[in-house]
Amino acid sequence: MITGTGITKIFKQRGGVLGAREVPALRGVDFAIAKGGAVSFIGESGSGKTTLGRIIAGLETHDAGEIVIDGVPMSTLSHRARQPYFRRVQLIHQDPYSALNPTRTIHQTLEAPLRLRAKRTGRPRSWVDGRAAELLAMVGIDPGYVLPRYPHQLSGGMRQRVVIARALTMDPEVLVADEAVSMIDVSLRLGILALLKDLRERLGVGVLFITHDIATARYIGDDGELYVLYRGQVVERGTTEKIIADPVHPYTQSLLSAIPVLHGLERPGAERVVPREMQREGLPDGGCLFARRCPFSTERCESEMPVLGRDGDTDQEHACFHPRRRSVIPVGVGE
Repeated sequence: MITGTGITKIFKQRGGVLGAREVPALRGVDFAIAKGGAVSFIGESGSGKTTLGRIIAGLETHDAGEIVIDGVPMSTLSHRARQPYFRRVQLIHQDPYSALNPTRTIHQTLEAPLRLRAKRTGRPRSWVDGRAAELLAMVGIDPGYVLPRYPHQLSGGMRQRVVIARALTMDPEVLVADEAVSMIDVSLRLGILALLKDLRERLGVGVLFITHDIATARYIGDDGELYVLYRGQVVERGTTEKIIADPVHPYTQSLLSAIPVLHGLERPGAERVVPREMQREGLPDGGCLFARRCPFSTERCESEMPVLGRDGDTDQEHACFHPRRRSVIPVGVGE
């Protein structure tokens, strides 16, 4: 189990016309990822979801809050002592080409981490080659064809499968998939998503899926949890199916409203939620981060920050003063 409480990250920007300034990327985010579970972080660009994923994978530091892995707070450990814990969490990069060393064959890419594991566990050298071939077969590609080749000799879909195989060399408990299908052909995306879903079911590995596409999050784990992030804050959290069926936060509703659907297939009685153009720059002083874009905001929203919680009329947690279930109609195509 990996949990986080109050995770905060602030990036400092120097120089420029406005001079030095601080840009909050995460604002006190709480999360929980169980082994074998499916958790998705969704939100538009700049919402902080990739930063949060890198923090969970141990590739980025955070300024406040606590990461706890199997009951052990990471802040109590030295950098070296944390490594065995963070090896349990492996990142699947967005761009499979840049994630692989172009000067190394696939065999060399998989051999390096497997050789370290063999040394630590006392396994023979023959185990390394056998395990590399086994992992490639596990992700659906022919080891005999792929192992002697370089990344540029493979298709985008094959490269992404190699990246997943490399992540599996550590026998992780959680895979962090950061927009894992956004850089490959549309025709190949379903295969990668099906592979991640299969690994979750077959190996019991947890999947943390970072995306701006709610449909892919639903495919990975319709029985999982969905976190909706806006400007570094979780604005809605609950089961994936419940949030998609009955979103209560206007921002979540606007994301669902932007999904294309063929004209005539919309749900009867549904409505579309479209964010407003911000009339003023910046954010409300102490108010809801979404207030100036929200079509339902009030004076209270401009002056007071809502806290993530659950009221008596909703099953999922939300950060909104005026939650309302809406059956959302996506953008019609072919009208």
